Amino acid sequence: MFNYRLPRGVELEYVTVATVGELGPGQRKLVDIDGEPLAVFNIAGRYFAIADRCSHDDGPVGEGSLAGEAIECPRHGARFNLETGKALSLPAVVDIPAYPVRVVGGEVQVGLPPA
Repeated sequence: MFNYRLPRGVELEYVTVATVGELGPGQRKLVDIDGEPLAVFNIAGRYFAIADRCSHDDGPVGEGSLAGEAIECPRHGARFNLETGKALSLPAVVDIPAYPVRVVGGEVQVGLPPA
């Protein structure tokens, strides 16, 4: 899995995953970047990106229900913070990767470590 906490001096590579028009408030988009599934969200104009993989059983989490800035895994109910990837409830005890998101020229971009 990706980990955007890189050594000092190493820059992220930003990948365009959508346009602002494709990802309106309250919407999500599931994408695959180099074999890694990601879920990207627009929550009240703030963008978030997480690995679309629950740390409890490796199942998809991106289609789960949202409550503020948290998502609940549709399989077993584990909850994760969208900004940090922190596991908020059992059965998950391990955090999932969360990635920085920026908007440049109307494009929603996710920061990933260099390939």
